[in-house]
Amino acid sequence: MPPAPADVLGSKPLDGGWGWMVVIGAHISIGFAYSTPKALSIFFKDIQEDLQAGYSEIAWISSIMLAAMYAGGPVSSMLVNRFGSRPIVIMGGLMCGVSMVTASFGSSIAYLYFCIGVIGGCGLAFNLNASLTIISKYFLARRPLANGLAMAGSPVFLCFLAPLNQYLLGTYGWRGSLLILGGLMLNCCVAGALMRPVCKTLACAPQQNVDRPNKCKTKIKGSCVKNTKKFVDLSFFRNRGFVIYLIGNVMFIFGAYAPIVFLSTYAVSQGVEKYSAAYLLSIMGFVDMFVRPGTGLVANSKWIRPRIQYFFSFAMVFNGTCHLLCPLMKSYTLLVVYAVFFGVGFGMVFALIFECLMDLMGNQRFPSAVGLVTIVECFPMLLGPPAAGLLVDIFGDYKYLFLMCGSVITTGGLFLFVMNIYNYHMLEKEKRAKDRERNQTNIENQEQMSVSAAEMEQPEAEETEMSTAQQDPESAETK
Repeated sequence: MPPAPADVLGSKPLDGGWGWMVVIGAHISIGFAYSTPKALSIFFKDIQEDLQAGYSEIAWISSIMLAAMYAGGPVSSMLVNRFGSRPIVIMGGLMCGVSMVTASFGSSIAYLYFCIGVIGGCGLAFNLNASLTIISKYFLARRPLANGLAMAGSPVFLCFLAPLNQYLLGTYGWRGSLLILGGLMLNCCVAGALMRPVCKTLACAPQQNVDRPNKCKTKIKGSCVKNTKKFVDLSFFRNRGFVIYLIGNVMFIFGAYAPIVFLSTYAVSQGVEKYSAAYLLSIMGFVDMFVRPGTGLVANSKWIRPRIQYFFSFAMVFNGTCHLLCPLMKSYTLLVVYAVFFGVGFGMVFALIFECLMDLMGNQRFPSAVGLVTIVECFPMLLGPPAAGLLVDIFGDYKYLFLMCGSVITTGGLFLFVMNIYNYHMLEKEKRAKDRERNQTNIENQEQMSVSAAEMEQPEAEETEMSTAQQDPESAETK
């Protein structure tokens, strides 16, 4: 499948320059967006004991936060289309910081649901969507690599946040830890400041006088008004490739985060010491840190990029298989092996998950498409971890959690693989049908033109004979 077309501004992305600074900002923003709900699981045991909550109740904290992050996608996309990525990321960073600070004073589980889950999740939604959108505007040829580097923020931050949160928990308790974490999340505002509007480099640079921003601003404003997207564009559901991608993605999201949320507590239940259990998340994040940009490089190759949808399917099957094998891992050494392979599979999927959507929809439709995808994904995101926690409450064993998540993800990967084969076959068939129809139309047009030309030549021949007869009457009489 060929790369997506150039941006709506009509200029080819620079694929470099200030775009790499934007990637750094997106790395920070996406890092907090994806790692925070995972790293918060370090505090869950203490919060559970302090507030007298069950496994399924405590799992709702991360679940609501992730669901709000995904459900806020359309709102974030609309705001990005209107105001640009920079102010939206800054606003998201402020919301994340305020959510953690206020949550540190919580005395009930419902209060944490609102502060961490709703307010913090909405802030993460602003950070995530705005960062992904501006990367799609700065890069085209190197876009898989840029996405891989930006998405590597999640494992990098998880690698450091997991042991940091364990240290803060032992030193300041979960309340003091949330207070400090809120201050750290204000760095998203700094990341947002790096996201210079793409129009200043792509649209204004070719002009002779670059110190006249008013003309550029007027031009971009008119372009933005002309290309305003709907809040939710339901026309995407008429795209067969988009529907296939969405179904597989929903199945992955349902089982993706529960193993992360319960990995530390599962290790503790197997007799692993608390700090060592927290380091499992760091190991996973460390491996994920290198897998994401590496996957971006592989996906950018001429052999893989036309088949990137199949590569995405393989990554999902690999990830699900790791969870299916996890119940066999009883010792800490085997859990470390599981964490390594989990990091490989998880990193591969998330390095490709948005690149595959860009590949299907193109740069122009990507902001609206990712908004619709995230709002649909909020439902499996909301239900996945609590359903896994409910299995633990019912059976008192974590193995059913991993078996459920692994089977759902593996099924989703196989579904994507089979349905992408069908989709590409149908696209090729439809293309051949259109070519035949076009050729038939051209043949009919040529035949009509030939008939018309013959009809025009016949009256001309008759007129020639009549003119000859008038000029030579003796010849006409002889005839």
